[in-house]
Amino acid sequence: PPPVVRGPPSNDHHHGPVIWPNDKGRIQVLAGCHKTPGLHLISREPSDIGHSIEDWTYGRWVAPSLSYPSFFRLPGDRVLVYYRTYGHPSSWTYRITHNNGITWNAPEHDVTDLDSAGALDWSSYHTVQPGPEGRFLHVVFVAYDDNKAEDPERFYNPRYQQYFLNGGQKYNLYYLRIDLESGEVTNDMGELLVTPIHRDQADEACRIWDTDWRYTNIPPAIAFDAKGEPVFLHILSGKTFDSFTYYFVAKRNDEWVQIPIAPSNHSWNGGHLERRPDGSWRALLVVRGPVLDPQQRMDQHGGGRIEEWVSNDDGHTWSPVRDITPDSPLYE
Repeated sequence: PPPVVRGPPSNDHHHGPVIWPNDKGRIQVLAGCHKTPGLHLISREPSDIGHSIEDWTYGRWVAPSLSYPSFFRLPGDRVLVYYRTYGHPSSWTYRITHNNGITWNAPEHDVTDLDSAGALDWSSYHTVQPGPEGRFLHVVFVAYDDNKAEDPERFYNPRYQQYFLNGGQKYNLYYLRIDLESGEVTNDMGELLVTPIHRDQADEACRIWDTDWRYTNIPPAIAFDAKGEPVFLHILSGKTFDSFTYYFVAKRNDEWVQIPIAPSNHSWNGGHLERRPDGSWRALLVVRGPVLDPQQRMDQHGGGRIEEWVSNDDGHTWSPVRDITPDSPLYE
């Protein structure tokens, strides 16, 4: 069928659509979200995009402003959306609907707001995932100084002894969980947290890895171990500012450990982590170049050859299995 088009075109990748089904199988699409409510459309028929805009209806606003919305189905025919409420230094929160998006209920306080207690312009980027049982929402995030005033001293990285004038380097690793039944927010030790969480509170109660000025540009991927506890796949800079390594991050004997998996070529390279039925771990990694064209906007955000790596000893050691990069011509 021909594409369904609504509204002006955009080259802002933030505006990309998010898709999820409701409990009737009808397709819901939310697009154009970057400090905006976005456009919410619902297919008239289950599992069918139709042939024109007439085959869709307008959905209700989820929130007055959303950036980076992530949707998850929960037990009890509920849907959760987790999102940033506006621009870089703004808060992150969630809403839940019990009636296919007619109404969305938010907690009394947002989850995080790093610059809310004097840490001007401090911001964060989050990855979230409901746990296997669906009761807890697991949240992992990285922090950075958005430095709106462009104070050059705030761009200085003492580990690499240089200024990152483009900004955006994100540091440390933080974790919390939300009890979706009670609304309580706790850290990895089960300590109750007061929300919204500001930077000093995050450093004291939520930081599970002080990266000591090593940086990334993206938050990690989340998976769950045999006990339903979260583990993370995280990319981080190394001995030099332009060398990077993927890490398997897990809590072992009440201590967080970071186990190197493989080198990579860019701080924007993401990945995928999963625990397989036999108990082994599988990771999909962007391990080496080439980055296609560093002058192009999206190619400035990483890329390269994709490999599958596996661990058969609960993440302690990793080995490459195969290259799964699409056949040449590269990425066409």
